[in-house]
Amino acid sequence: MNTNFSKIFIANEWVKAPKTLKILSPYDGKPVGIVGIADKNLMGKAIKEASRAFEITKYFPVYKIADGLSKMRQYFIDNFEEVARDLSLEAGKPITIAKAEVNRALHTFEDGIEECKRMYGEMIPLDRRPWGENRTAEIERFPIGVIAAISPFNFPLNLVAHKVVPAIASKNTVVVRPATQTPFSSLHIAKAYELSGLPEGGLSVLPSDYEAADLLVTDERVKMVSFTGSAKVGWDIKKKIPHKKVALELGGNAAVIIHEDVVDLNKAALAIANGGFANAGQSCISAQRIFVHESIYKKFLPILKEKVETLIIGDPRNEKTQVSSLINTKEADRVMEWIEEAKKQGAKILTGGNRKGNVIWPTVLTNTTPKMKVNCMEIFGPLVTVIPYKSFDEVLTEVNNSEFGLQAGIFTKNINLIHRAYKELEVGGLVINDVPTYRIDHMPYGGIKNSGIGREGVRFAMQEMTEPKLLVITY
Repeated sequence: MNTNFSKIFIANEWVKAPKTLKILSPYDGKPVGIVGIADKNLMGKAIKEASRAFEITKYFPVYKIADGLSKMRQYFIDNFEEVARDLSLEAGKPITIAKAEVNRALHTFEDGIEECKRMYGEMIPLDRRPWGENRTAEIERFPIGVIAAISPFNFPLNLVAHKVVPAIASKNTVVVRPATQTPFSSLHIAKAYELSGLPEGGLSVLPSDYEAADLLVTDERVKMVSFTGSAKVGWDIKKKIPHKKVALELGGNAAVIIHEDVVDLNKAALAIANGGFANAGQSCISAQRIFVHESIYKKFLPILKEKVETLIIGDPRNEKTQVSSLINTKEADRVMEWIEEAKKQGAKILTGGNRKGNVIWPTVLTNTTPKMKVNCMEIFGPLVTVIPYKSFDEVLTEVNNSEFGLQAGIFTKNINLIHRAYKELEVGGLVINDVPTYRIDHMPYGGIKNSGIGREGVRFAMQEMTEPKLLVITY
């Protein structure tokens, strides 16, 4: 049975949309459901209701927020299989990975339940100077208002939760504009909110046309935009609203260093096979550029090839499938074009490189150069490049030779090299003895350079969504 979300959620009401859109499976092109598409008028209504609701949420007691988030979390426990099925169908995501994403969203909600109780202030004694005698100060963080949450297709439930949960936990209101291809997951969050007992208008979810989406960004009643997506769109948003707070998570071409003292080459290869090809490589921190010390390079290649070729490719509804389709034909065409371009420029295919529909077989390229698109740009597909290096100095320079700086990984047991890399690599996070694809949902997550600004992770996003205010008291 196809999913029907022909109505959209505005201030606890399911409203008829001016038009609807069929959502087609990325895997086989068959209809999987229908969704309503909001126009500018409905978006304006959602923003108005969110602005009105903020006058309630900013004074809402913490215990009621925690209770509301608990009820939202319970919705996903009670409807786990349905949500995972919808997520899998709309995103072409293997069902096992879809279930893992629902579990991650449960973790995100749990963090919100905890962190809303821990948004403490700070006392500052002022008498370290004579003119501070008989005075004290305190700082508290206050919510800022309506948050715009604009989300991508690749993790359509948990990445939305990473915007909605901290907004609610920090007493803000939020209007969600999900990716057009993957709206069902966000609308399940709306159904959860409906049962939460939280203030009406505190959350609205509107799949929308681009005019409505632009209003969500530019409307003066919206105080912050939290955006995950392409670098071009993200920086364009920031240019439009230089006076507003923004959080931008804009992608990367994550590097992995496998140094000559790696403890277990098989373990490293398996981690790369999983971290480079999970979700068909459609992750901002998917392992992409693999740098291997020249002394172990030839030994590593056949091990990696074997691990990659054991991945099970196919229908996302099959519990055994590990790699399935890209999100649409346009993206599959682009990835294949980059592979062919790299081959013409001298790259060699170690494995993969073939395609059926929107499914591209996990591909490993060797003999690449830094200026090839498969290295210098974000592939966002099932492809890794493997590059030999001579010295640690050289490889740190090569990893930093990127417009992106989200996360990186290093396999080594040398604590001195670990600390050196931690200081010198231009990334938001460094993962030791694992791939940069690793993320647990309460850690601070975000990047530098063209990877964006701001940090996710509920506690850290709550800081982004609040402002500190100083109170000075004279006795």
